[in-house]
Amino acid sequence: MGQQVDAQPQPQNPPQEMKEIDKLFAASMKTGASDIHLKVGSPPLFRVHGTIVRAKLPPLTLNHIKQLVGEIMGPKEQQALEDVGAADFAHGVKGVGRFRVNVFKQRGAISMAARRVQTDIPTVEQLNLPEAVKIIPTYEQGLVIVAGVTGSGKSTTLAALIEIMNQTQAMHIITIENPIEYLYRDSKSFINQREVGLDCVSFYDGLKYAVRQDPDVILVGEMRDEDTVETALMAAETGHLVFGTVHASNAAGTIGRILDFFPVSKHHQIRQLLFFNLKAVIVQKLLRGARPDVPRVPAVELMLVNPMIKKLIFDSEDNKIPDVIRSSRQEGMQDINQSLMDLVFRGLITEQVALENSPNAEQLAMNLKGIVLGSDRGALVS
Repeated sequence: MGQQVDAQPQPQNPPQEMKEIDKLFAASMKTGASDIHLKVGSPPLFRVHGTIVRAKLPPLTLNHIKQLVGEIMGPKEQQALEDVGAADFAHGVKGVGRFRVNVFKQRGAISMAARRVQTDIPTVEQLNLPEAVKIIPTYEQGLVIVAGVTGSGKSTTLAALIEIMNQTQAMHIITIENPIEYLYRDSKSFINQREVGLDCVSFYDGLKYAVRQDPDVILVGEMRDEDTVETALMAAETGHLVFGTVHASNAAGTIGRILDFFPVSKHHQIRQLLFFNLKAVIVQKLLRGARPDVPRVPAVELMLVNPMIKKLIFDSEDNKIPDVIRSSRQEGMQDINQSLMDLVFRGLITEQVALENSPNAEQLAMNLKGIVLGSDRGALVS
């Protein structure tokens, strides 16, 4: 929070009529910020590589914030702010980019949070994802889950996978997101992007209608309830490739998280659907990078569903899944510790960061010294 950025820079030859708030949006682009926050009593705040930094400007007053947001809010947005205490809308700045904006009331004042909508979609290589994830866009149908906490880079990983399909296959892709973080440009595929709250009421409603819109691929930004998860599984069952996200810390836990949405009486049915339709689980956590050019890097657990994992899911033996992942590196799988070791050896993270984020730091410390026990490689499951 102690860092500061200069909010004064503007694009080359900016138009004289540029609104004051647009100058902040332009500054955010120059500094590489993903988000801008306006709050009474604080200078404008930028999120740069995951860290909040303060602009070198005086603290904002309530009247100043009202003036700033008033420059980009129409009557509809003003009414929504009065009626429900918040307004969502898009705002574009010529020569700068597009932003998703939320203006909201807090403690009798007004605040704003704006996120830059990305148009440059990073590649698997740029994100330092494991090479084996490239097999996922070749799947014709099934369910692929990307798991991790909020801010772990799930949306960026999904964007990289969707863009591979966009560039290589002629398909109809529908995304249901909240918010839209990346704008795709149609290439071999054509892509329709729907935002929850603007284009559809909920993830479930968006998914329910998506299956009637002749898609080949459906991306569900978050699977957060029983109806959404079950509809996603049924969409996969009927021949679609479905991507979804959940909050889980490992691949085995992702199975449990899916089951948690349902009563115990339906668990066997859901396990059957997962047996037939689950294709892959990517679990990731963003870590502090060791190099200035890579400020953040994901540690990734990758589970590609092979016959052994299918059997474990069906037989409710999720506790054995980690062993299969560790013993299946030749198929492209890896657990978090294997990912951390690779990142350390490539110089992308420090040993300290790896040990701090390992689910088994003692084992990782031994592995980093070259001591590899049989259990570290995983065990074949009978």
